[in-house]
Amino acid sequence: MPVHWYAIASHPNKEDVLWRQLQTKNIEVFYPCIRVKPVNPRAKKVRAYFPGYMFVRADVERLGVSFFQYMPYAKGLVSFGGEPSVVPDELISTLKVKLDQMAQEARAPEDLPAGQPVIIQDGPFSGYEAIFDTRISGTERVRVLLRLLSDRQIPVEIHRDKIVKKKNSSG
Repeated sequence: MPVHWYAIASHPNKEDVLWRQLQTKNIEVFYPCIRVKPVNPRAKKVRAYFPGYMFVRADVERLGVSFFQYMPYAKGLVSFGGEPSVVPDELISTLKVKLDQMAQEARAPEDLPAGQPVIIQDGPFSGYEAIFDTRISGTERVRVLLRLLSDRQIPVEIHRDKIVKKKNSSG
């Protein structure tokens, strides 16, 4: 009984529902997703890496192609010449490693303590030094205190990705 990875196509925007269905049927599923930063704050923050597709590991000879073809929200297995196309294990492993790397890179910079010197990297204050003040709850923005011409510190709200911890100049 050969168990292989296969790509399965879903109906538009129904990947989440299909993924849950496959899991309830005890089928091994790899549903590659990535975290995104949508413009609309109410939009989904996690999206399919391959919209309309995911991967299943199954014995198609035992289950039958029709099992996947007639499942609600599924269009069936990706096939060529009428035969379901096997996805190599190495490709799935490589995808998992790549998605893990992307997730690590997308994480927020380390939690900065209030009072930590930072450098603003982009925007109208690019290159300026500031003092980290706080994260703004429910958003991806932070407040920094910027000293411009006077000794007064001016609070400025910017996206958290636009600041980096100031490196210690001694050393």
